[in-house]
Amino acid sequence: MSYVIVTDSTTDLPAKFVEENNIVVIPMHFQLDDVEYVNYLDGRELSPSDFYAAMRSGSMTKTSQLTIPDIEQTYRKILSEGNDILGIGFSSALSGTFNAMRLATEELREEFPDRKINIIDSKCASLGEGLFVFYANEYKKQGLSLDETTQKLIDLLPHLVHWFTVDDIETLRRGGRVTNVQAFLAKLTKIKPVLHVDNEGRLIPVYKKIGRRQALKQLVDELAKSIDRSYKQTIMIGHGDCYEDAEYVATKVKEVADVKEVVINNIGPVIGAHSGPGTVALFFVGKER
Repeated sequence: MSYVIVTDSTTDLPAKFVEENNIVVIPMHFQLDDVEYVNYLDGRELSPSDFYAAMRSGSMTKTSQLTIPDIEQTYRKILSEGNDILGIGFSSALSGTFNAMRLATEELREEFPDRKINIIDSKCASLGEGLFVFYANEYKKQGLSLDETTQKLIDLLPHLVHWFTVDDIETLRRGGRVTNVQAFLAKLTKIKPVLHVDNEGRLIPVYKKIGRRQALKQLVDELAKSIDRSYKQTIMIGHGDCYEDAEYVATKVKEVADVKEVVINNIGPVIGAHSGPGTVALFFVGKER
């Protein structure tokens, strides 16, 4: 029986990849100076470059999670067409979206008792979630059943590594990720924080690096220490309107690991509203998170 992979727009995957592989993405919403936009992956309502330019000029941003009706509408259409669903959601430690997915699923399982809906809390963010969806699609292409793919993804979860650095500490301060004192000292001493996402899907500050280049190098050093070298991987790099920095990281990654490909894409507005312009994030499969 066929199944459809459904996720949300915080995956930050290239729109072309999603379209070519028939992945269904439910878009989230965000506000920029009180004007609401839909976060389509192709940036049709507001491009990432325009979004980050507005942030740099002082515009205020807000985001909202997916609602139960948002999810039910998409799921119901797929189920009505005779398909099962593999739902992959944004980390429950960072958003209530996955809980809305869980509640919608409970309702629809009663409405469609002959259909199967498997949902997974990715405990991932941005292209980390995107990489998780990428592997779901790979397993599906290999002919694995819905339950087989679900189990493979559950096994993958503790190994999907996120490392990132931000250029604007003020964005993290506004989001409560660092204290006022930490932000003040970081700006005073030109410290660039390096963070990762832990096994529960939470953002954890790990290093304090003096200067941008040292922070970017730390991302690559972490990959070199922990990447799974048993096969050639697809690596993903997200950036907040700083493509040259993402390219620099990609070049350094290729120097320390034999990878299959490096996918570079924008960090979309929903994640970018909390990480800010200048963010660079590196995602790969490692020995552990």
